[in-house]
Amino acid sequence: MGTFGNGSCKRRKKAACRIQIMNPTTFTLATVLLLNSVVAQQPAPLLPAAIPPSGYADLDRYRASRLAIYTDDFGELKRYREADAALAPTAPTENRIVFIGDSITDYWKLVDYFPGKPYINRGIDGQTTPQMLVRFRQDVIDLHPKVLLVLAGTNDIAGVTGPARNEEIEANYTSMAELARLHHIHVVFASLLPSHNYTQEAKESFALRPRERILALNTWLKDYCSKNGLVYLNYFSALVDEQGKLRRDLSDDGLHPNAAGYKIMAPLAEKAIAQAMAGER
Repeated sequence: MGTFGNGSCKRRKKAACRIQIMNPTTFTLATVLLLNSVVAQQPAPLLPAAIPPSGYADLDRYRASRLAIYTDDFGELKRYREADAALAPTAPTENRIVFIGDSITDYWKLVDYFPGKPYINRGIDGQTTPQMLVRFRQDVIDLHPKVLLVLAGTNDIAGVTGPARNEEIEANYTSMAELARLHHIHVVFASLLPSHNYTQEAKESFALRPRERILALNTWLKDYCSKNGLVYLNYFSALVDEQGKLRRDLSDDGLHPNAAGYKIMAPLAEKAIAQAMAGER
């Protein structure tokens, strides 16, 4: 007890007094510094990754607008989930046909060109072949079609979901064919369509789809179909002009067929479907 006598007590009282009369400005500054130190130790919030620039402004804006799709529902299974569930089971005599593809299929009003036919449109605007593979079971296999008609690849070439070599696109086509064969579904692979740059709005879309890549992929598709007992549907030759581009009168934007374009495509599709049903190449 002697060690903590009256002198020690007086010293403690003086120290307490000094704390009580500390300059408010000094105290506030110390508090701010302490808080800043604590905040600095917290992990920085994760920010969405920027879309790598492609050199094409319209494509970059389009890809940026689809970030939520690419991160939350890459295959866009939500698009047709309810419609698939609502479909009645395939009747024994029903020749159900599924059209899968991108916007060229999505915008095609099948009921207007194939009235009374059990043809199901499963096209989705902006899609590439890897996205179609993600939804292949839901939108193709589980619908039990007799024939699958695939029109795809143009957005892969354009790099809509990122750069893609022709070999990678071909691999995705191969996976679709193998999955379909396993489930006894006849397959029609359609050629990629030509594009044009006859209007200002079509110039970037045309530049993103080099003609030589389209021709190379179409050559591969034709050869693959021949070797594997599939039907190759040649839209390209029916829509191309003397310049090797999509006929101006068949497309307003240089990429998507207009009503006149779809009118040419419909009988070609019908013939290819009949060939597939008959087991012909």
